[in-house]
Amino acid sequence: MEEKNPLIVGNWKMNGLLSEGQSWINFLSNHLPEGFLTSDLVVCPPNTLLFLFNDLIHKKTSHQKFIKLGAQNCHDQEYGAFTGEISPLMLKDIGCSYVILGHSERRYYFAETNTLICSKVRTALKAGLKVILCIGETKKEKDEGKTLSVLQNQLEQSIPSDTNQIKNLVIAYEPVWAIGTGKIPTLDDIQMVHDYIESLIAIRIGKHHQNRILYGGSVQPNNAKQIFDIKNVGGLLVGGASLNAKIFLQIIEACYDK
Repeated sequence: MEEKNPLIVGNWKMNGLLSEGQSWINFLSNHLPEGFLTSDLVVCPPNTLLFLFNDLIHKKTSHQKFIKLGAQNCHDQEYGAFTGEISPLMLKDIGCSYVILGHSERRYYFAETNTLICSKVRTALKAGLKVILCIGETKKEKDEGKTLSVLQNQLEQSIPSDTNQIKNLVIAYEPVWAIGTGKIPTLDDIQMVHDYIESLIAIRIGKHHQNRILYGGSVQPNNAKQIFDIKNVGGLLVGGASLNAKIFLQIIEACYDK
């Protein structure tokens, strides 16, 4: 199998205090596998920890090339009277390289539509951020055989057609029913879905695109390598398991084991 470098993203969600953030960065910076500079590692803590993480990452000078900082969401406007929100320009200014958009929890709890997500993606790309766009079906949609149509609608309606920064878009397939449940699709199903997403991206962006497709949803050390080895899986979006630095390291090592 052709070797590929993983993009591994840790999404902390609404978890993490200052002391936990410092311990996490210190552990990872001292234990990452030798040679991991060829790959990408992104951590997306809550907004309260972004400044701390940016400071700690830059102090670990030997690791700056691969520990990148990401946010979990942003507004679709660059600035304005939107109390409590944060703009892509602010994220870029504080040191973020990535932002997660369209996560199923944002779609469900905050009623974010494809139209709004598309606007966010456009503004974030314009600000110079790399966007991790999440798509995924619910259990009901899966049981009704609608997985592919749901993914197609989310993908096509969430990617702006009027941007020249599409190369900075990453797609993350996260079946909603697999997030935090310990359940994952079969390897064959993951292969089928990622092949389908690849075909859609090839049509939308071009067959020679370099956009990576991640898998997310109950990723653990015992399944990370099997999932990552699947064709058209370019990395992993890790939720709860990323909060524990030792477990997250095990996931990294599993994917990096050549």
